[in-house]
Amino acid sequence: MANQLGVLNALDAAKTQWYHFTAIVIAGMGFFTDAYDLFSISLITKLLGRIYYFEPLSEKPGTLPPRIAAAVNGVAFCGTLAGQLFFGWLGDKLGRKRVYGLTLMLMVICSIASGLSFGTSPQGVMATLCFFRFWLGFGIGGDYPLSATIMSEYANKKTRGAFIAAVFAMQGFGILTGGIVALIVSAAFDHAYKVHPYNVDREHSTVPQADYIWRIILMFGALPALLTYYWRMKMPETARYTALVARNAKQAAADMSKVLQVDLNAEQEKVDKIGTEQFGLFSKEFAQRHGLHLLGTTSTWFLLDIAFYSSNLFQKDIFSAIGWLPKAETMTATKEVYQIAKAQTLIALCGTVPGYWFTVAFIEHLGRFAIQLMGFFFMSVFMFALAIPYPHWKTHNTGFVIMYSLTFFFANFGPNATTFIVPAEIFPARLRSTCHGISAAAGKAGAIVGSFGFLYAAQSTHHDKVDKGYHTGIGVKNALIVLGAVNCLGMLFTLLVPETMGRSLEDITGENEEDNGYQQRFSVEKVPV
Repeated sequence: MANQLGVLNALDAAKTQWYHFTAIVIAGMGFFTDAYDLFSISLITKLLGRIYYFEPLSEKPGTLPPRIAAAVNGVAFCGTLAGQLFFGWLGDKLGRKRVYGLTLMLMVICSIASGLSFGTSPQGVMATLCFFRFWLGFGIGGDYPLSATIMSEYANKKTRGAFIAAVFAMQGFGILTGGIVALIVSAAFDHAYKVHPYNVDREHSTVPQADYIWRIILMFGALPALLTYYWRMKMPETARYTALVARNAKQAAADMSKVLQVDLNAEQEKVDKIGTEQFGLFSKEFAQRHGLHLLGTTSTWFLLDIAFYSSNLFQKDIFSAIGWLPKAETMTATKEVYQIAKAQTLIALCGTVPGYWFTVAFIEHLGRFAIQLMGFFFMSVFMFALAIPYPHWKTHNTGFVIMYSLTFFFANFGPNATTFIVPAEIFPARLRSTCHGISAAAGKAGAIVGSFGFLYAAQSTHHDKVDKGYHTGIGVKNALIVLGAVNCLGMLFTLLVPETMGRSLEDITGENEEDNGYQQRFSVEKVPV
């Protein structure tokens, strides 16, 4: 377009270069840590129950009481939701780069502090753990809008979706690494301390040294984030923020000249002309231009995360229910961690990781809209296929695990990736980070509903099969039917989300236009449905 700034045009037209891959790794390692920290808790909750809530007279190993289990599983999500809103807003106010290092340091410090949780009573240890996991979540929350926005604003228009998807795909490696670390640590302790299972020797089936296992697993999450801190601090501010929000054309041209290794003109007069009409998040103009888009991105992310996080966090409960994991009382504490980690690693390897990279490979061919619609559709199909003949799967464990892996595959080759990508593309630069933060926070609200709700809902309908401290629920079968219905709603709200494939960010948002007639000319291409 005639009004496109030279520096932004250069970014849009740039061939894939080394700096693109550097940006993917720097932003991606934050996501690696995010996923590792958020999902590693599911590997250790049963161990925490055995260590801190052991009852000598009980026939079953100790388990976390319902409220404490819900808090330990869900408190990081509460922190993440708050962090997404706060750092999303701050990223638009102060700039992406200035806030980026802060979120990383918060994640590193709180990862280490989580593993050092202390207390003179079980309640004290759990309270300290929850406190640090809330602030860990707060830092993780900031990484969502900032990483997506930075990658979106650095990328060229032909491969922007694939690059943002590649950053998000590091989540898969984070989940996988969590499982592998737990496997190695639990196997080492199991080898070092030979004890009998719970049903043979209740008191000694959990060795005192098992308390180190969960601490090591949680603290390891700090390492990859720490390694990228220096490079994160060296990244220049994005040209789109500098030019369109800070309105400093000279600095934008200087920063991108170094990154692209070409000479770029400042064009301050163009910056002064284009997109000077300011409208706020709560203005009538924003509601007219982007209201439906924000409803689309928030609702689809909310619905997806109800299904995605409830399935991911409670894999161990589902596997136990179908008999894929041995009964808890037939194992030692270290063996149980090993078995849970093995199951999670297998699911990540077969379904989660490939799904992310399928999105990277196909998003610039199929488009965001088609991948999201297809993902929600197949997630619904597989959830119903697991739920309706549920008694059949109890005797066909392998089939259940294959179908369960496929739901994760289509979550990641589907809405889990696209709900992250689209909000970083369809909103104007000065509100991009804020709107991405709002969309992501809606997703985390869904994760909280999923993680707290599924914990209670999936309890057996029979009193004698309910976990200690819980009331009867609707059972795993009905819980899966509810999740299938949630995915169907996701398909419906996907119709509000526009296609952005192959277009420049300023073309999508209308920021190239001069003030005269800007509102009339603003449009986002709708997908025929």
